[in-house]
Amino acid sequence: MITYKQASTEAELQQILELQRDNLPQNLSPETQQKEGFLTVEHTFAVLKEMNDVCGHIIAVANQKVIGYALCMHPKFADTIAVLRPMFVEINKAIEGKTNYMVMGQICVHKAFRGMGIFRGLYITMREKLPQGFDSIITEVDTKNLRSLIAHKAVGFKELKRYQSGKKNWSLIVWS
Repeated sequence: MITYKQASTEAELQQILELQRDNLPQNLSPETQQKEGFLTVEHTFAVLKEMNDVCGHIIAVANQKVIGYALCMHPKFADTIAVLRPMFVEINKAIEGKTNYMVMGQICVHKAFRGMGIFRGLYITMREKLPQGFDSIITEVDTKNLRSLIAHKAVGFKELKRYQSGKKNWSLIVWS
């Protein structure tokens, strides 16, 4: 049985980091990246915990093991991770001063559990657990990550804009 909840222990945060490491580009073949998708950011435990202390990350658990996660990133962390700073600049341009949104900092489902609706379950739980006053979830997807773009569209995300940062093209998307 798969359950969804907010991360509450250091062991759960460590399991998030393990799943994250397994899905970083340097640990995946180009073929796997194209077929299964990939992650962009590698978090430190300290940053992951600090983010979780503000708004608990959403996890999917099976047999007491984290098999999927969606990271909650409060806008106050806009300057914390260098590769994400341009996203916050583009968010501010696209939504013109609106502050009642949560950023989904990264989502991942263990390979053995993909195609089972866990991606959607993580987002539904995230929306249910948003802090009082927050009414939308914003994230960005590398436009080369077709699996992720398709999955986000299927959940109901709409594109706010596309932009380039560094050598990557990004789709900035929102789910209200």
